[in-house]
Amino acid sequence: MPIGPDSVVTFHYILKDENGTVLDESEPDEPLAYLHGHGHIIPGLEKEITGRDAGDALVVDVAPADGYGEYDEDLVQRVPRRELHGIKDLAAGMRLQAQTPAGTHAVTVTQVSEEMVTLDGNHPLAGKHLHFDVRIEAVRAATEEELVHGHVHGPHGHHHH
Repeated sequence: MPIGPDSVVTFHYILKDENGTVLDESEPDEPLAYLHGHGHIIPGLEKEITGRDAGDALVVDVAPADGYGEYDEDLVQRVPRRELHGIKDLAAGMRLQAQTPAGTHAVTVTQVSEEMVTLDGNHPLAGKHLHFDVRIEAVRAATEEELVHGHVHGPHGHHHH
């Protein structure tokens, strides 16, 4: 069955940056399962997987616009350290949740000084060209329950019931 809207796709992947450094990969015994066409993986990868079948292996290069977006300098802010007084051992590299008018947003601490903290609201992979090695393990039609809930259930899927 070719991958299309409302397919449950199970695949293994290795994600590398433009220098060939491995950034992420699926566990050998735990492929990623997702509901195709519902925005659960980045658009550039989903587009290239569309129409593929179980057993297919492919290399996918994804530009920033089709991945985690272009890097946006406007999402970098310096805030007084005293505004983050409740956070112990504040250090560069920490991921925090910031409350914004648009809701909760993940930010990364990039610099800490005595008085100021620099927070970056970009996704850590924003602005990066991504390279995926993908092996499609299985493809099946989503169940009615999965479609209603908007995510995969069962082995390698999400359970919350």
